[in-house]
Amino acid sequence: MRIERIIPSVDAAESQDIDLLLIEPVLKKYIGYKGATIPVLQGIQNIFGYVPRLAIFRAAQVLNMNVADIYGVATFYAQFRLAPVGKHIIKVCHGTACHVQNATAISEAIEEALEINDGETTPDGMFTLESVACLGCCSLAPVMMIGDDTFGKLTGKSAVKIVNDIKMKEKQL
Repeated sequence: MRIERIIPSVDAAESQDIDLLLIEPVLKKYIGYKGATIPVLQGIQNIFGYVPRLAIFRAAQVLNMNVADIYGVATFYAQFRLAPVGKHIIKVCHGTACHVQNATAISEAIEEALEINDGETTPDGMFTLESVACLGCCSLAPVMMIGDDTFGKLTGKSAVKIVNDIKMKEKQL
């Protein structure tokens, strides 16, 4: 049986939103370096907030690498995002201390309030919800972080109030 190779297509909407010229300095810095994949992906993500598919193709081209190798690294490490994220990333801790203090109720309340599931972004691009393994604030369990701010001793109601307060501040800007 002969298997036909599928050439990846590029979404027209994606190609219009991405200015690949922005990543050229990052790529040029790492030309010829072995082990450059992670710093290149970090640089790309710092520019766009995530690693666009087109940027992976461009990095492979400039660095003379296989697209699959770059994509493999990008999907292996949790630090890399392959889709745009919201302006505010809500990280709800689900480590042991938070889990036993009912972190699930926090996540569920936020999911209901924002009408998204874990790992999704609101349609307006304002919030992304993520469950994380541990935030290292066990004495404050259950805990969530929004940006650099940590909120502890939460209930579902108090977590939603914090999110709603951020919404209100955003509307005033």
